Amino acid sequence: MQSTSRAQAAPQTSDRLIAGRGTPDADWQAWGGLAALPPVTVAELVPPYRRAIIVAPHPDDEVLACGGLLQQLHAQGTQTVLVAATDGTSSHPGSANLTPSDLARLRPQESAAALQTLGLAPQILRARLIDGQVRASMDQLHTLLVQLLRSGDVVFVTWRQDGHPDHEACGLAASLAARACRATLIEMPVWSWHWAAPGDRRVPWHRACRLDLGAEELHRKQQAIQCFQTQLNDDPSTGQQAILPPHVLARLLHPYEIYFT
Repeated sequence: MQSTSRAQAAPQTSDRLIAGRGTPDADWQAWGGLAALPPVTVAELVPPYRRAIIVAPHPDDEVLACGGLLQQLHAQGTQTVLVAATDGTSSHPGSANLTPSDLARLRPQESAAALQTLGLAPQILRARLIDGQVRASMDQLHTLLVQLLRSGDVVFVTWRQDGHPDHEACGLAASLAARACRATLIEMPVWSWHWAAPGDRRVPWHRACRLDLGAEELHRKQQAIQCFQTQLNDDPSTGQQAILPPHVLARLLHPYEIYFT
C-alpha cells in the first residue's frame, strides 16, 4: 500500500482520489451494508487442492488486504505463492532518511518479518517492477503470471478500480492472466475505503463477500502490521506524515476482510 501523494505514479482517476483523511472508519462501521454482506469461508474462496496466488503491488499490501485470509489458507494446508510486484522504493520521494536503496532493502525485510509474525513462510516471487510505474510494466507482470498460473488456481489481487495506479495495474494484469490460464480472480479493496463512501455505487457490492476472522487471527494481523516501520512513522526530513497513520489502519484492521468474487 502506498499513497499516491508519496509515490511517483500516474495521475489517479478523478472520481477516485486518494487525498486528505478520506472516509472516517466510523462512517463505514455505522453502515449496515457491511454487516449484510454474505459471509464466505476460506474453503469456499479456495477449495481444497487448489493453489492461492497473492499479487501485492507493494510490501504491506499482502497483510493489509488479506492477512487474515493468509492465516486461514495456511491452516487449511493451501499452497500459497506471493507475487511481490514492486519493492516499494518510491514511498518516500526526496527523503534523506529513507532513500530508494534503503527502501529496496528494508521493505522486503519488513514484509518477510510480517509474514513470519503471521506464522507463514510462503513462496515469494519478486517481479521488481518500478514502484509507481507498474502500468508501464504490465506486459512483464502479465507474462510472469501467465508462466506461474495453472488452471484452477485462485488469484487474489488489488481491485482494478482501487484508486492507486499500481493497485489497478496489478489488478488488470492479474485479471487478464487469470482469464488466459482459466484461474479464478478475486479482488481486494485497499484504498477504496479511503475515497469511497458507504453504499457507493462505484463499488461492486453485488460481488462483495465477508471473510470473518477469529480474535487470534486479527491480533496476529495487527502485530504483523507493526513490522512495516518505514510506513508507520512520519518523515522529519520531508515533513511528510506516515503512509499508514492510525486513521488509515482503522479502516483495514477489523475482524473481517472484504473480497470481490
